[in-house]
Amino acid sequence: MTTEFTPAAGRKVTGSHESDDARPGPADRTARRGTAERTAGRIAFRLAVPPVSGLLRPRLLAVSLGLAAAAFLAFCAETAVGDLPLSLADVTRALVGGGDPGTLLIVRELRLPRSLAGLLVGVAFGVSGALLQAMTRNPLASPDMLGITQGAGVAVVAGIVLGRDGGLGTELLGLTGALGAAVVVYALAWKRGASGYRIVLVGVGVSWICTSATDYLMARGERFQAQAALGWLVGNLNGRTWGQITPLAVALALLLPAALLLGRLMRTLELGDDVARGLGTRVQTVRVAVLLVSVGLVAFGTATAGPVAFVALAAPQVAQRLAGTAFPPPLAAGLTGAVLVLGSDLAARKLVPDTELPVGIVTGVLGAPVLLWLLVRANRAGSGG
Repeated sequence: MTTEFTPAAGRKVTGSHESDDARPGPADRTARRGTAERTAGRIAFRLAVPPVSGLLRPRLLAVSLGLAAAAFLAFCAETAVGDLPLSLADVTRALVGGGDPGTLLIVRELRLPRSLAGLLVGVAFGVSGALLQAMTRNPLASPDMLGITQGAGVAVVAGIVLGRDGGLGTELLGLTGALGAAVVVYALAWKRGASGYRIVLVGVGVSWICTSATDYLMARGERFQAQAALGWLVGNLNGRTWGQITPLAVALALLLPAALLLGRLMRTLELGDDVARGLGTRVQTVRVAVLLVSVGLVAFGTATAGPVAFVALAAPQVAQRLAGTAFPPPLAAGLTGAVLVLGSDLAARKLVPDTELPVGIVTGVLGAPVLLWLLVRANRAGSGG
């Protein structure tokens, strides 16, 4: 056994044993432990064709499948409710083309548009809220809080009350108003970049401006126009038609894949702007893309069912806690939003006998406690201002 003295290390090294320099120090053990904690509950995969690799989260997958099953069950229950009650088996057979002609007529022509509207609107609001909350790293960020929903609302109400829509439909009016509000928020929040904190603060101010403008239009309009605008502003699924659902379905088919792709880019934003730039992410470009996708989802969802309150705020937070992720997962948040909207509409149709309440009333009652809880939690964490 040989022993030698190394001046650089300042200690003896024994030839038959591993040197102290080669042994993992406290920093190495901490780094390895942190890596193990970050990858806990994940399964690495790699496919040859197509060349895709990544980490699979079993809990997130299980939660998403459970939410999809719950959304389908709520969808069938929503379709079964009406003046002529149907069983879930009859509804399921009618959805795949079976059953008697009378049941097919009731399900496909009379009830399916309403149920499908609730499903798609919930997905649109849930995904939009998840994108905005992940982008701003703020659980209070949602289209309701940032003025995007209110911008779409004031544009649609102006078209209803003033009767000067320029030939634009409800969808284009909502898209124009939401996009205009988003541009104003982003421009006012810009200061050598637009941070999530400034976006939230400016968005709250813009939302109140749009709300005041909507109230003014409601006061100025005639009685029947004001009643039509009020029924839309509360958020309602009653009387939906295939013509109202088709634009939303097309928008989701285009924007949902983009939202899922942006979810991968936003993971670097979770590390902070400086680290994200160091990793090669174009921070402001990603933020603008996220904002545009969110605006499109909110605009078409609002044009279909009105500004259904608190769904975009509550659904991402519920999905995040079910999945156990650091930030709201967009797909799970969309499925949670669908369950919330369909479940709330079922409750709205059954709470008061012989009366169908607008779905926005029920989501508002359910969402308000969630907002209060988030505010209390933010204050306890020292981030509530």
